[in-house]
Amino acid sequence: MEITAENVWVLMSTALVLFMTPGLGLFYGGMTRAKAALNMIMMSFISVGIVGVIWVLWGYSMTGGEGVLGIFGNPFASFGLSNLIGSPDLIKAAYSGTFAMVTVALISGAIADRAKFSSWALFVPIWVTLVYCPLAYMVWGGGLLGADGAITAMFGHVIDFAGGTVVEISSGVAALVLAVIVGKRQGFGKDPNHRPHNIPFIMLGAAILWFGWFGFNGGAATTAEQAGLIWINTLVTPAAAMLSWLVTEKIRHGHPTSLGAASGVVAGLVAITPSCANISPVAAICLGLVAGALCAIFVDLKYRFGFDDSLDVVGVHLGGGLIGTLALGFIALPVDGQGGGLFYGGGFQQLVAQTVAVLITVLLSGLVTAVLGLAIHKTLGFRVSEEAETAGVDLSEHAETAYAFGELARSRFNPFHHHATAPEGTYEEAAARQDADAVREKEESFA
Repeated sequence: MEITAENVWVLMSTALVLFMTPGLGLFYGGMTRAKAALNMIMMSFISVGIVGVIWVLWGYSMTGGEGVLGIFGNPFASFGLSNLIGSPDLIKAAYSGTFAMVTVALISGAIADRAKFSSWALFVPIWVTLVYCPLAYMVWGGGLLGADGAITAMFGHVIDFAGGTVVEISSGVAALVLAVIVGKRQGFGKDPNHRPHNIPFIMLGAAILWFGWFGFNGGAATTAEQAGLIWINTLVTPAAAMLSWLVTEKIRHGHPTSLGAASGVVAGLVAITPSCANISPVAAICLGLVAGALCAIFVDLKYRFGFDDSLDVVGVHLGGGLIGTLALGFIALPVDGQGGGLFYGGGFQQLVAQTVAVLITVLLSGLVTAVLGLAIHKTLGFRVSEEAETAGVDLSEHAETAYAFGELARSRFNPFHHHATAPEGTYEEAAARQDADAVREKEESFA
């Protein structure tokens, strides 16, 4: 098989999208308390590991080929991907797998600081199998919402180039449901210690996400002209969203912040995802301005409605996904002079199609996540104990701390350390003893 420019670009895009999930880990890790940063990063990393395996075994097979009722593909048709060896489709399988990884990892931000790592590791493969794979099949694999699907025949063609429904809305809805099931953090809305502990991590993570998003949106481009439009839109929408978020923040709270800049970038990236190949650059700027301002408002709704979306997954990803997906009903470009959004004289058909796709995504992700989340929460438990939450989930779940240097790196919770001992009393008391021991050792080293 000859190596083509298209194959090379998809391989490059696969690497870019894969890099997004560790970037998300840094982004989320910086937004948590210091004693929960490693757990947050690990929730992203474990998503890569688990999804990588199931994608080869049955995940990819469920997103294409002959489907069942137009909802999901046959999981055994390409089980293990052995039938794709020697085919360029193996490259596409790798590319699509990275989308599934980052999608499920997005959900973890809503339950930061209080979730059991083992329960999360169980949630990941089931959610990807029952929610992500069916949605990917319905939208991109020839299912109900595809070009020839049954829903499309009734309501019109749904536009979702890179995952406004499959990635953003599905993860945002799941995040909302899990946040409600797991419950609020101790001191939610009152404890100042819940503020982000590492703003540089957040900025670096946002930069990595923006960098990777050019592969996320652009990897499926079929022509140089289309790739150019996608690239420009992926550049300008988050840029405009960052500016409007900062202005909104200045008006509402008095100061433009670094966290706001990073969040605005991500909100713009989310909004442009479904429409990156189907709107003009000027429309992309307008979309970014709207998404940045509205998402800056959406993130505060958790305080009004009383759900603890720890890292604003609902406000940014569900909010931005809805804005970007529904905006196509107004600003989608006509194709060969036909169709397009309302602003191009295309009528209401595109808006109706986008709305139907949103409703199906919300129902599927919401219902499956509710059943799955409740099942795990009522059996294994999705939440750590109050003591573990107070001391920090890094210690209780991983026996590690993120910020330890020199003698401070010696942790009595680390079972692989030569001097490790089992903790006694509460996690909070054990952590205090660890700090006291570290100080004493430091003093003795200077004696």
